[in-house]
Amino acid sequence: MESTLKTQPNRLRLDANKSAVERDLSRLVLTLVELLRQLVERQSLRRMEQGELSDEQIETLGLTLMRLDEAMKDLCERFELSPSDLNIDLGPLGPLLPRDR
Repeated sequence: MESTLKTQPNRLRLDANKSAVERDLSRLVLTLVELLRQLVERQSLRRMEQGELSDEQIETLGLTLMRLDEAMKDLCERFELSPSDLNIDLGPLGPLLPRDR
């Protein structure tokens, strides 16, 4: 986030670039949505492989996940983010999201 700290006697003030703050917040929110989307997708696949879902439920889940994937692509485009921008580096823990996307 692009920002500068300005100090005045007995006062600390943060001067933040509005567009940078908006982009960073958008990136964070979209990262969380993508993480949840991937978790739901994996859970759905697991349940499908174990035979816990009816054909109708599988169809509904498939369509829903496809729509969500398209919505994520549209939002990334709108905020000028690439899928790799959503993969926050957690330092020694590695990337937040699997690299397969």
